[in-house]
Amino acid sequence: MTQKDYWFPAKKYGIGWGVPRVWQGWVVLILHLSIVIASVVTLAKTGNVVPFLVTVFVATAVLVGICWWKGEKTSWRWGDRQP
Repeated sequence: MTQKDYWFPAKKYGIGWGVPRVWQGWVVLILHLSIVIASVVTLAKTGNVVPFLVTVFVATAVLVGICWWKGEKTSWRWGDRQP
């Protein structure tokens, strides 16, 4: 994949992905945040902790999976320096 094909670029420092580069990545991120906020509003107020945690865990696992699939390869990075 070329740089333009990645939805999520690798972070310059550390490990992981940065903010989305294209609109598809922003849609995925906003959808994830919407699911988490909706679960806080609906499930956390009822006192049912298990459904809330399961919902947040599944939504986050899907987000990480999409980042892994459509994002740049991650490894520990030191900016412009090589480790």
